[in-house]
Amino acid sequence: MSRVLIIRQYIAEDVRVQREIRALTHAGHEVDLLCVRSSGEPRVERRGAVTIRRVRFPEHRSGALLYVLRYGLFLLLSTVLAAALHLRRRYDLVQVNTLPDTLVFAAAFPKLLGVPVLLDLHETMPEFFATKFGRPPGSGVVRVVAAAEQASIRFADEALTCTEQMRDAFVGRGANPNKIHIVLNASDEELFDPGHAAERHDGFTVICHGTMEDRYGLDTLVRAAALLRDDLSDLRVRIYGDGPYRARLLELVAELGVGDIVWVADGFVPADELVGAIAGAQVGVVAMKRDAFRDLTHCNKMFDYISMRLPAAVSRTTSVEAYFDGDSFGWFTSDDPQDLARVLRELHEDPERRERLARHAAEVAEPYRWPHQERIYLGVAERLMAHR
Repeated sequence: MSRVLIIRQYIAEDVRVQREIRALTHAGHEVDLLCVRSSGEPRVERRGAVTIRRVRFPEHRSGALLYVLRYGLFLLLSTVLAAALHLRRRYDLVQVNTLPDTLVFAAAFPKLLGVPVLLDLHETMPEFFATKFGRPPGSGVVRVVAAAEQASIRFADEALTCTEQMRDAFVGRGANPNKIHIVLNASDEELFDPGHAAERHDGFTVICHGTMEDRYGLDTLVRAAALLRDDLSDLRVRIYGDGPYRARLLELVAELGVGDIVWVADGFVPADELVGAIAGAQVGVVAMKRDAFRDLTHCNKMFDYISMRLPAAVSRTTSVEAYFDGDSFGWFTSDDPQDLARVLRELHEDPERRERLARHAAEVAEPYRWPHQERIYLGVAERLMAHR
Protein backbone atom coordinates (compact mmCIF):
# COMPACT_ATOMS: atom_id res chain seq x y z
CA MET A 1 0.00 0.00 0.00
CA SER A 2 1.22 3.48 -0.93
CA ARG A 3 0.27 6.85 0.53
CA VAL A 4 -0.87 9.67 -1.76
CA LEU A 5 -1.40 13.34 -0.90
CA ILE A 6 -3.84 15.20 -3.16
CA ILE A 7 -3.99 19.01 -3.00
CA ARG A 8 -6.94 20.93 -4.43
CA GLN A 9 -7.93 24.57 -3.84
CA TYR A 10 -11.66 23.82 -3.80
CA ILE A 11 -14.09 21.69 -1.81
CA ALA A 12 -13.61 17.95 -1.31
CA GLU A 13 -16.58 16.96 -3.47
CA ASP A 14 -15.01 17.97 -6.79
CA VAL A 15 -16.21 15.29 -9.24
CA ARG A 16 -12.89 14.57 -10.95
CA VAL A 17 -10.98 14.49 -7.65
CA GLN A 18 -13.47 12.08 -6.10
CA ARG A 19 -13.22 9.71 -9.06
CA GLU A 20 -9.43 9.70 -8.79
CA ILE A 21 -9.58 9.11 -5.03
CA ARG A 22 -11.90 6.13 -5.50
CA ALA A 23 -9.58 4.72 -8.15
CA LEU A 24 -6.62 4.95 -5.77
CA THR A 25 -8.42 3.47 -2.77
CA HIS A 26 -9.96 0.63 -4.81
CA ALA A 27 -6.41 -0.18 -5.93
CA GLY A 28 -5.37 -0.44 -2.26
CA HIS A 29 -3.72 2.93 -1.70
CA GLU A 30 -4.25 5.36 1.18
CA VAL A 31 -5.16 8.96 0.33
CA ASP A 32 -4.93 12.27 2.18
CA LEU A 33 -6.86 15.15 0.57
CA LEU A 34 -5.88 18.72 1.41
CA CYS A 35 -8.58 21.15 0.32
CA VAL A 36 -10.73 24.16 1.26
CA ARG A 37 -13.08 24.00 4.23
CA SER A 38 -16.62 25.28 3.74
CA SER A 39 -18.86 26.50 6.53
CA GLY A 40 -20.03 23.66 8.77
CA GLU A 41 -17.50 21.12 7.53
CA PRO A 42 -15.08 19.39 9.93
CA ARG A 43 -11.41 20.28 9.79
CA VAL A 44 -10.44 16.61 9.58
CA GLU A 45 -12.71 13.86 8.27
CA ARG A 46 -11.95 10.18 7.72
CA ARG A 47 -13.75 8.08 5.13
CA GLY A 48 -12.18 4.64 5.20
CA ALA A 49 -8.78 4.85 3.53
CA VAL A 50 -9.30 8.57 2.84
CA THR A 51 -8.47 11.39 5.25
CA ILE A 52 -9.75 14.84 4.28
CA ARG A 53 -7.86 17.77 5.80
CA ARG A 54 -9.62 21.06 5.24
CA VAL A 55 -8.24 24.60 5.43
CA ARG A 56 -10.64 27.41 6.31
CA PHE A 57 -10.35 29.90 3.52
CA PRO A 58 -12.29 33.02 2.41
CA GLU A 59 -14.72 32.22 -0.41
CA HIS A 60 -15.32 35.78 -1.62
CA ARG A 61 -13.66 36.56 -4.93
CA SER A 62 -14.04 39.52 -7.23
CA GLY A 63 -11.61 40.68 -9.88
CA ALA A 64 -8.32 39.39 -11.21
CA LEU A 65 -6.17 40.80 -8.41
CA LEU A 66 -8.18 39.10 -5.66
CA TYR A 67 -8.04 35.84 -7.58
CA VAL A 68 -4.24 36.05 -7.67
CA LEU A 69 -4.05 36.96 -3.97
CA ARG A 70 -6.26 34.05 -2.98
CA TYR A 71 -4.20 31.67 -5.09
CA GLY A 72 -1.02 32.94 -3.45
CA LEU A 73 -2.40 32.61 0.07
CA PHE A 74 -3.60 29.04 -0.44
CA LEU A 75 -0.27 28.14 -2.06
CA LEU A 76 1.56 29.38 1.02
CA LEU A 77 -0.72 27.53 3.43
CA SER A 78 -0.69 24.27 1.48
CA THR A 79 3.11 24.38 1.08
CA VAL A 80 3.56 24.51 4.86
CA LEU A 81 0.92 21.85 5.47
CA ALA A 82 2.25 19.51 2.76
CA ALA A 83 5.73 19.69 4.29
CA ALA A 84 4.44 19.02 7.81
CA LEU A 85 2.21 16.17 6.65
CA HIS A 86 5.00 14.54 4.68
CA LEU A 87 7.27 14.48 7.71
CA ARG A 88 4.54 12.56 9.56
CA ARG A 89 3.03 10.46 6.76
CA ARG A 90 5.88 9.86 4.27
CA TYR A 91 3.98 10.05 1.00
CA ASP A 92 4.82 8.03 -2.10
CA LEU A 93 3.12 10.49 -4.46
CA VAL A 94 1.84 14.06 -4.30
CA GLN A 95 -0.91 14.94 -6.78
CA VAL A 96 -2.00 18.53 -7.33
CA ASN A 97 -5.29 19.32 -9.10
CA THR A 98 -5.64 22.80 -10.60
CA LEU A 99 -6.75 25.63 -10.61
CA PRO A 100 -4.24 27.29 -10.33
CA ASP A 101 -1.29 25.65 -12.10
CA THR A 102 1.17 27.17 -9.63
CA LEU A 103 -0.40 25.19 -6.78
CA VAL A 104 1.93 22.39 -7.86
CA PHE A 105 4.78 24.21 -6.08
CA ALA A 106 3.09 23.33 -2.77
CA ALA A 107 4.74 19.92 -3.30
CA ALA A 108 8.24 21.47 -3.22
CA PHE A 109 9.34 19.94 0.10
CA PRO A 110 8.21 16.35 -0.64
CA LYS A 111 9.70 16.63 -4.14
CA LEU A 112 13.02 17.78 -2.64
CA LEU A 113 13.01 14.53 -0.66
CA GLY A 114 12.41 12.44 -3.77
CA VAL A 115 8.61 12.16 -3.86
CA PRO A 116 7.21 12.26 -7.44
CA VAL A 117 4.65 14.94 -8.29
CA LEU A 118 1.63 14.47 -10.56
CA LEU A 119 -0.12 17.60 -11.86
CA ASP A 120 -3.75 17.27 -13.00
CA LEU A 121 -4.53 20.24 -15.24
CA HIS A 122 -8.30 20.75 -15.06
CA GLU A 123 -8.19 23.96 -17.11
CA THR A 124 -5.93 25.90 -19.45
CA MET A 125 -5.13 28.92 -17.29
CA PRO A 126 -4.17 31.47 -19.99
CA GLU A 127 -7.45 30.95 -21.89
CA PHE A 128 -9.43 30.72 -18.64
CA PHE A 129 -7.94 33.96 -17.30
CA ALA A 130 -8.28 35.84 -20.60
CA THR A 131 -11.94 34.94 -21.15
CA LYS A 132 -13.02 35.35 -17.51
CA PHE A 133 -11.46 38.79 -17.06
CA GLY A 134 -11.73 40.08 -20.63
CA ARG A 135 -7.99 40.28 -21.32
CA PRO A 136 -6.56 39.99 -24.87
CA PRO A 137 -4.70 36.69 -25.46
CA GLY A 138 -1.43 38.53 -26.11
CA SER A 139 -1.64 40.89 -23.13
CA GLY A 140 1.19 41.03 -20.63
CA VAL A 141 -0.78 39.49 -17.77
CA VAL A 142 -1.90 36.55 -19.93
CA ARG A 143 1.71 35.96 -21.01
CA VAL A 144 2.70 35.86 -17.34
CA VAL A 145 -0.04 33.29 -16.67
CA ALA A 146 1.23 31.21 -19.62
CA ALA A 147 4.80 31.35 -18.31
CA ALA A 148 3.58 30.18 -14.89
CA GLU A 149 1.70 27.33 -16.58
CA GLN A 150 4.83 26.12 -18.36
CA ALA A 151 6.95 26.38 -15.21
CA SER A 152 4.35 24.33 -13.34
CA ILE A 153 4.36 21.57 -15.96
CA ARG A 154 8.16 21.45 -15.95
CA PHE A 155 8.16 21.15 -12.14
CA ALA A 156 5.84 18.12 -12.20
CA ASP A 157 7.15 14.66 -13.02
CA GLU A 158 4.02 13.84 -15.05
CA ALA A 159 0.83 15.71 -15.92
CA LEU A 160 -2.77 14.87 -16.78
CA THR A 161 -5.38 16.90 -18.64
CA CYS A 162 -8.95 16.53 -19.89
CA THR A 163 -8.94 16.70 -23.72
CA GLU A 164 -6.61 16.40 -26.67
CA GLN A 165 -7.21 20.07 -27.43
CA MET A 166 -6.02 21.11 -23.96
CA ARG A 167 -2.91 18.97 -24.34
CA ASP A 168 -2.21 20.59 -27.72
CA ALA A 169 -2.49 24.04 -26.11
CA PHE A 170 0.06 23.13 -23.42
CA VAL A 171 2.43 21.60 -25.95
CA GLY A 172 2.02 24.55 -28.31
CA ARG A 173 3.33 26.80 -25.55
CA GLY A 174 6.40 24.62 -25.02
CA ALA A 175 5.43 21.69 -22.75
CA ASN A 176 6.98 18.26 -23.28
CA PRO A 177 4.27 16.20 -25.05
CA ASN A 178 5.58 12.95 -23.54
CA LYS A 179 4.72 13.93 -19.97
CA ILE A 180 1.08 15.01 -20.52
CA HIS A 181 -1.57 12.27 -20.53
CA ILE A 182 -5.30 12.60 -21.27
CA VAL A 183 -7.91 11.43 -18.77
CA LEU A 184 -11.37 12.49 -19.90
CA ASN A 185 -14.05 13.83 -17.54
CA ALA A 186 -16.25 10.76 -17.81
CA SER A 187 -19.48 10.48 -15.83
CA ASP A 188 -19.75 8.73 -12.48
CA GLU A 189 -21.79 5.70 -13.54
CA GLU A 190 -22.35 4.62 -9.94
CA LEU A 191 -24.49 7.75 -9.64
CA PHE A 192 -25.69 8.40 -13.20
CA ASP A 193 -26.89 4.86 -13.72
CA PRO A 194 -28.26 4.14 -17.23
CA GLY A 195 -30.76 1.80 -15.57
CA HIS A 196 -32.84 4.88 -14.73
CA ALA A 197 -33.38 5.57 -18.44
CA ALA A 198 -36.60 3.50 -18.52
CA GLU A 199 -38.36 5.95 -16.18
CA ARG A 200 -39.09 8.76 -18.68
CA HIS A 201 -42.22 10.79 -17.87
CA ASP A 202 -44.89 11.92 -20.34
CA GLY A 203 -44.70 15.33 -22.00
CA PHE A 204 -41.58 17.07 -23.26
CA THR A 205 -39.29 17.99 -20.38
CA VAL A 206 -35.94 19.62 -21.14
CA ILE A 207 -33.30 19.62 -18.40
CA CYS A 208 -30.01 21.37 -17.71
CA HIS A 209 -27.93 21.08 -14.51
CA GLY A 210 -24.71 22.29 -12.93
CA THR A 211 -23.13 25.55 -11.85
CA MET A 212 -25.06 28.61 -12.98
CA GLU A 213 -22.65 30.95 -14.74
CA ASP A 214 -23.06 33.09 -17.85
CA ARG A 215 -20.67 30.98 -19.92
CA TYR A 216 -22.92 27.91 -19.59
CA GLY A 217 -25.55 29.49 -21.83
CA LEU A 218 -28.58 29.17 -19.56
CA ASP A 219 -29.95 32.39 -21.02
CA THR A 220 -29.85 30.75 -24.45
CA LEU A 221 -32.06 27.95 -23.14
CA VAL A 222 -34.56 30.33 -21.51
CA ARG A 223 -34.80 32.45 -24.66
CA ALA A 224 -35.31 29.30 -26.77
CA ALA A 225 -38.13 28.27 -24.42
CA ALA A 226 -39.78 31.67 -24.97
CA LEU A 227 -39.63 31.11 -28.74
CA LEU A 228 -41.24 27.67 -28.40
CA ARG A 229 -43.94 28.26 -25.79
CA ASP A 230 -46.74 28.82 -28.36
CA ASP A 231 -45.69 25.87 -30.53
CA LEU A 232 -44.99 23.18 -27.93
CA SER A 233 -47.82 23.05 -25.41
CA ASP A 234 -46.17 20.26 -23.39
CA LEU A 235 -42.74 21.93 -23.13
CA ARG A 236 -41.30 22.18 -19.63
CA VAL A 237 -37.75 23.40 -18.87
CA ARG A 238 -36.12 22.44 -15.56
CA ILE A 239 -32.80 24.01 -14.58
CA TYR A 240 -30.94 22.50 -11.60
CA GLY A 241 -27.96 23.94 -9.76
CA ASP A 242 -26.75 27.18 -8.25
CA GLY A 243 -24.18 29.88 -8.87
CA PRO A 244 -23.59 33.59 -9.45
CA TYR A 245 -25.80 33.73 -12.56
CA ARG A 246 -28.93 32.43 -10.82
CA ALA A 247 -30.32 35.88 -9.91
CA ARG A 248 -29.95 37.16 -13.48
CA LEU A 249 -31.51 33.95 -14.80
CA LEU A 250 -34.59 34.44 -12.64
CA GLU A 251 -34.85 38.04 -13.87
CA LEU A 252 -34.73 36.81 -17.47
CA VAL A 253 -37.45 34.23 -16.83
CA ALA A 254 -39.66 37.03 -15.44
CA GLU A 255 -38.80 39.46 -18.27
CA LEU A 256 -39.77 36.90 -20.93
CA GLY A 257 -42.88 35.77 -19.07
CA VAL A 258 -41.97 32.09 -19.13
CA GLY A 259 -42.23 31.34 -15.44
CA ASP A 260 -45.05 28.88 -16.14
CA ILE A 261 -42.83 26.63 -18.28
CA VAL A 262 -39.29 27.34 -16.94
CA TRP A 263 -38.45 26.17 -13.41
CA VAL A 264 -35.18 27.14 -11.73
CA ALA A 265 -33.99 25.23 -8.66
CA ASP A 266 -33.44 27.06 -5.41
CA GLY A 267 -29.84 25.86 -5.05
CA PHE A 268 -28.21 22.48 -5.52
CA VAL A 269 -30.42 19.45 -4.84
CA PRO A 270 -29.46 16.01 -3.47
CA ALA A 271 -27.84 13.71 -6.02
CA ASP A 272 -30.68 11.19 -6.05
CA GLU A 273 -33.19 13.96 -6.79
CA LEU A 274 -31.08 15.20 -9.69
CA VAL A 275 -30.67 11.71 -11.12
CA GLY A 276 -34.42 11.16 -10.89
CA ALA A 277 -35.05 14.44 -12.72
CA ILE A 278 -32.67 13.45 -15.52
CA ALA A 279 -34.31 10.04 -15.74
CA GLY A 280 -37.73 11.67 -16.20
CA ALA A 281 -36.67 14.19 -18.88
CA GLN A 282 -36.86 13.79 -22.65
CA VAL A 283 -33.84 15.95 -23.64
CA GLY A 284 -30.77 17.34 -21.89
CA VAL A 285 -29.24 20.65 -22.96
CA VAL A 286 -25.56 21.66 -22.99
CA ALA A 287 -25.60 25.29 -24.14
CA MET A 288 -21.95 26.23 -23.60
CA LYS A 289 -21.02 29.64 -25.00
CA ARG A 290 -18.08 29.44 -27.34
CA ASP A 291 -14.76 31.16 -26.62
CA ALA A 292 -11.03 30.36 -26.70
CA PHE A 293 -11.30 28.52 -23.38
CA ARG A 294 -14.46 26.49 -24.03
CA ASP A 295 -13.17 25.40 -27.44
CA LEU A 296 -10.62 23.32 -25.52
CA THR A 297 -12.77 21.75 -22.81
CA HIS A 298 -15.69 19.39 -22.24
CA CYS A 299 -18.71 19.99 -20.02
CA ASN A 300 -19.33 17.27 -17.42
CA LYS A 301 -23.12 17.34 -17.80
CA MET A 302 -22.75 16.11 -21.38
CA PHE A 303 -21.28 12.83 -20.14
CA ASP A 304 -23.99 12.57 -17.45
CA TYR A 305 -26.69 12.66 -20.14
CA ILE A 306 -24.85 10.11 -22.25
CA SER A 307 -24.52 7.78 -19.27
CA MET A 308 -28.25 8.12 -18.53
CA ARG A 309 -29.10 7.46 -22.21
CA LEU A 310 -30.73 10.87 -22.44
CA PRO A 311 -30.58 12.50 -25.88
CA ALA A 312 -28.93 15.90 -25.75
CA ALA A 313 -28.96 19.21 -27.60
CA VAL A 314 -25.35 20.41 -27.55
CA SER A 315 -23.76 23.66 -28.69
CA ARG A 316 -20.91 23.38 -31.16
CA THR A 317 -17.39 23.79 -29.79
CA THR A 318 -14.12 22.54 -31.24
CA SER A 319 -13.35 20.06 -28.48
CA VAL A 320 -16.79 18.42 -28.43
CA GLU A 321 -16.97 18.11 -32.22
CA ALA A 322 -13.51 16.49 -32.16
CA TYR A 323 -14.79 13.66 -29.93
CA PHE A 324 -18.38 13.20 -31.18
CA ASP A 325 -19.79 12.91 -34.71
CA GLY A 326 -22.82 14.56 -36.24
CA ASP A 327 -25.22 11.78 -35.20
CA SER A 328 -24.37 11.94 -31.48
CA PHE A 329 -26.40 15.02 -30.52
CA GLY A 330 -28.83 17.59 -31.76
CA TRP A 331 -26.19 20.20 -32.58
CA PHE A 332 -26.89 23.93 -32.47
CA THR A 333 -24.88 27.13 -32.81
CA SER A 334 -23.56 28.45 -29.52
CA ASP A 335 -25.36 31.49 -28.05
CA ASP A 336 -28.15 31.20 -30.67
CA PRO A 337 -31.62 30.75 -29.09
CA GLN A 338 -33.31 30.36 -32.47
CA ASP A 339 -31.03 27.50 -33.47
CA LEU A 340 -31.54 25.79 -30.11
CA ALA A 341 -35.30 26.24 -30.52
CA ARG A 342 -35.04 24.60 -33.96
CA VAL A 343 -33.25 21.57 -32.50
CA LEU A 344 -35.69 21.20 -29.62
CA ARG A 345 -38.64 21.44 -31.99
CA GLU A 346 -37.15 18.71 -34.19
CA LEU A 347 -36.48 16.45 -31.21
CA HIS A 348 -39.99 17.05 -29.90
CA GLU A 349 -41.49 15.88 -33.17
CA ASP A 350 -39.28 12.80 -33.59
CA PRO A 351 -39.08 10.48 -30.53
CA GLU A 352 -37.38 7.80 -32.62
CA ARG A 353 -34.57 10.20 -33.47
CA ARG A 354 -34.17 10.94 -29.78
CA GLU A 355 -33.66 7.24 -29.13
CA ARG A 356 -31.16 6.96 -31.99
CA LEU A 357 -29.15 9.94 -30.74
CA ALA A 358 -28.95 8.58 -27.19
CA ARG A 359 -27.94 5.11 -28.40
CA HIS A 360 -25.33 6.39 -30.84
CA ALA A 361 -23.80 8.86 -28.38
CA ALA A 362 -23.33 6.00 -25.90
CA GLU A 363 -21.62 3.91 -28.59
CA VAL A 364 -19.26 6.74 -29.54
CA ALA A 365 -18.53 7.43 -25.86
CA GLU A 366 -17.70 3.82 -24.97
CA PRO A 367 -13.91 4.40 -24.92
CA TYR A 368 -14.46 7.63 -22.93
CA ARG A 369 -16.19 5.87 -20.00
CA TRP A 370 -14.55 6.03 -16.59
CA PRO A 371 -13.54 2.32 -16.40
CA HIS A 372 -11.25 2.98 -19.37
CA GLN A 373 -10.09 6.40 -18.16
CA GLU A 374 -9.45 4.99 -14.69
CA ARG A 375 -6.91 2.55 -16.12
CA ILE A 376 -5.04 5.42 -17.77
CA TYR A 377 -5.05 7.41 -14.54
CA LEU A 378 -3.89 4.53 -12.35
CA GLY A 379 -1.25 3.59 -14.90
CA VAL A 380 0.35 7.02 -14.61
CA ALA A 381 -0.01 7.30 -10.81
CA GLU A 382 1.25 3.81 -10.01
CA ARG A 383 4.17 4.12 -12.42
CA LEU A 384 5.30 7.19 -10.50
CA MET A 385 4.85 5.44 -7.16
CA ALA A 386 6.77 2.41 -8.36
CA HIS A 387 9.62 4.66 -9.44
CA ARG A 388 9.59 6.22 -5.98
